Amino acid sequence: MTAVVDMHTHFYPEISHDQARAYDAATGPWLKVLGDGRGMLMRGEAEFRPVYDACWNADRRLDEMDREGIDVQIMCATPLLFGYQSQARATYDWARVINDMALEICARAPDRLKAMCQVPLQDLDLACREVTRARESGHIGVQIGNHVSDRNLDDDDIVAFLMHCANESIPVFVHPWDMMARERMPRYMLQWLVGMPAETQLGILSLILSGAFERLPESLKICFAHGGGNFAFQLGRVDNAWQCRDIVRERCPNPPSSYVERFYVDSAAFSDASLRLLVDVMGSERIMLGSDYPFPLGEQRIGSLVRQSAHLDEVARSNILGNNARTFFGLT
Repeated sequence: MTAVVDMHTHFYPEISHDQARAYDAATGPWLKVLGDGRGMLMRGEAEFRPVYDACWNADRRLDEMDREGIDVQIMCATPLLFGYQSQARATYDWARVINDMALEICARAPDRLKAMCQVPLQDLDLACREVTRARESGHIGVQIGNHVSDRNLDDDDIVAFLMHCANESIPVFVHPWDMMARERMPRYMLQWLVGMPAETQLGILSLILSGAFERLPESLKICFAHGGGNFAFQLGRVDNAWQCRDIVRERCPNPPSSYVERFYVDSAAFSDASLRLLVDVMGSERIMLGSDYPFPLGEQRIGSLVRQSAHLDEVARSNILGNNARTFFGLT
């Protein structure tokens, strides 16, 4: 039987108010524990989002993994913790703290709980230094945001960081954050429903159309969250633009659809029709189970979409539920 691996889950450790103030006196993120398993994510003195103790309590995570039939969970930090907007050296020290706290959570059940680190992506040298240290400390990959300020993934320094990860066989998970046009999406969770999928498509196309994938080795293991956002549905439009406009072909020598073999996506598509399209575009060997646990916009019955899909054969189902993640992350 295939071991089920959920490769897109989040944690938020018990960061104290004092730790947050030492990092950023005004907006440092921390956790206010409210009791009865409840907590509040804080930015300075402002409330950001209510959460519950699965974010920081390994025993709660393990209980819910057992309930959902999940053998292994791979955790990454809530993007609120990235710190790309702050001074690089301070964020480097901050990342070390967050990464070490992640391993403390995983130590409760190291065979079942794994972690991806975060890095100060705004500084190439510091980012490379920390991803190497974190890998040596026990992290099995790195999570990065899809941009740093106005620099997309095709930025020279970010491409150099991806090259470093490829050379050291460190898998990369790209998560959208700091969504575009926030002033136009203040309500209804539109930043998450519209902004996040658009940010993810922007990240993928930045690598394809800039020619970055031509410069990066095929050994790079890179995965994009939330089913690749808008990418699969809009790929026909992008290919058409490549055929018709030389400005789209300027640095991209091959049709954009030919680059789907260079990256992975998770399975967070939320409908069988969407999952079917994702498999048609990416192939079942390029999709990994990802739930976005433990947040409300994540899959509420983890793995149920893949387990119950009418469009998957058993090989594809096993690949998505666990085999692909085992290969991607080098799990035994």
